[in-house]
Amino acid sequence: MTELPSHLRVTVDAYDAVAVHYADFTRNGLDCLPLDRAVIAAFAELARSTDAGPVAELGCGPGYVTAHLRALELDAFGVDLSPVMIDLAREAYPDLRFEVGSMDALDLADGELGGIVSWYSVIHAPPQEIPSYFAEFRRVLTLGGTLLLAFFESEGGPVEAFDHKVVTAYRWPIDDLAGLAGEAGFVEVGRMLREPLEGERYRRGHLLLRAQDR
Repeated sequence: MTELPSHLRVTVDAYDAVAVHYADFTRNGLDCLPLDRAVIAAFAELARSTDAGPVAELGCGPGYVTAHLRALELDAFGVDLSPVMIDLAREAYPDLRFEVGSMDALDLADGELGGIVSWYSVIHAPPQEIPSYFAEFRRVLTLGGTLLLAFFESEGGPVEAFDHKVVTAYRWPIDDLAGLAGEAGFVEVGRMLREPLEGERYRRGHLLLRAQDR
């Protein structure tokens, strides 16, 4: 892999350092989140209906969402920039495919994917970098392919940095993120906002989008 930009190197080093603890903490991360599971199920149904190619979880971490996607009968694989996370994912789910890679420069052909899940994985990208991520998502998605974004929502405020437990992250107004996705060639299918649960600080945002002609 070529030399990483400084913000990506900081993120990789931070997640490598906490990978084992993070994997333990998130292992059953969807069990008590019925609304989160519901939006993933909606994504899976949309992806199955088009049957347009495999589904990638970008920023897969230790792989638990990728495994959930496979349980929903999708041909799913995971990509993450952290080599330690990928090692843990491969150990936990040896029957699934996991690769080290960057979401803004994927080793995938144009239109290769039928779906993408970005589950709290673009949250660490500096706001000015988000358009390049969305452009890469659109490049590797087939026409009509489905994108699911999960992120921390700013609850009516502007884009705002906050002290994420691993490394600096950003909260986004859901309309602003949807607008940037639209500029990259996506049309919104639906959205879900979930209020913070006990132990959570911020509202959670979810966007379902479809790749369209640019």
